[in-house]
Amino acid sequence: MPIVAAFGSSHSTMQFAGLEHWLERFDHVDVKAPLYEPDGRRADYATFLARAMPQAETLMAKAAITERFSATMRAQMALKDAIAEARLDAIIVIGDDQRELFGDACRPAIAIYYGATIRNAAQPVMPPEDWYARAGLNRRPKGADAHYPCHAALGRHIVEGLCAKGFDITAIEALTGQQSEGHAFNSIQMLYLADRAVPMVPVMLNTYYPPNQPTPARSLDLGIAIGELAETFPGSARIGIMASGGLSHFTVLEELDQSVIAALKRKDLEFLAGLDPARLRGGTSEIRNWICAAGAIRKLNLGWLEYIAGYRSSALTGVGLCFAHWF
Repeated sequence: MPIVAAFGSSHSTMQFAGLEHWLERFDHVDVKAPLYEPDGRRADYATFLARAMPQAETLMAKAAITERFSATMRAQMALKDAIAEARLDAIIVIGDDQRELFGDACRPAIAIYYGATIRNAAQPVMPPEDWYARAGLNRRPKGADAHYPCHAALGRHIVEGLCAKGFDITAIEALTGQQSEGHAFNSIQMLYLADRAVPMVPVMLNTYYPPNQPTPARSLDLGIAIGELAETFPGSARIGIMASGGLSHFTVLEELDQSVIAALKRKDLEFLAGLDPARLRGGTSEIRNWICAAGAIRKLNLGWLEYIAGYRSSALTGVGLCFAHWF
């Protein structure tokens, strides 16, 4: 059965923080964040701060921040409703792992989890003092670990099918010890699936870390193959797919984000495959997850998309927050 619906969502800590924190600004976080120019060159916070002077007063005014926060919360609620209305039996989530399951010693380019459940570790009993760190913990349950259902049969079907198509896949059947799912996946669980657990197939792309990042073209090919395999999965399960992460951050690259959005709207897969990997650095690398999803849903149309240029510091750093629904 073909994929019946698709979604995209950023997974920023901003989405788990309150308005009071947005108003306080994220300067203490972004001063330490990896920042890049539009062409991919590394830059420091001081450079961005000096450049932001003319616009920061307007963009970081209380009313402007409040509107961005409200727009983000509205978009999340709309997306949650759309996911519920799709009545999915399984959802394939394409995200990245940031030293959560994999470290520098061994990091696969593409990994797929096909176990029966996946663990989301409980929040610590003693939360950190920093509000940003506490907000990030809202991706995790309080009190006790959660073990979310995964669609083992679909996951195995995709792993085997991708290998047959020539992809080298790291297949994960279970987590061990204190391992738990990364933020690209528990964000989706907590934001959108808390009321109705939909069995997930986590697909992990190494978007962040050299030297084995899939190119945009390879990410697209992977998505096309996943879409084809979903169609051949036996039975009548209603399967959805979701891109987790992005768009640009921690530098807000509105021009790049809008070019990606325009390509998604017109189904311009050639443009997405041809994006320069040098521009997809740091958090902006998560655009690969959207490219992969776009390949899987060529038969669907983009019905709704909300983009918020999430400026959050005095230097106008932040996140290109994006939410989308295809059907």
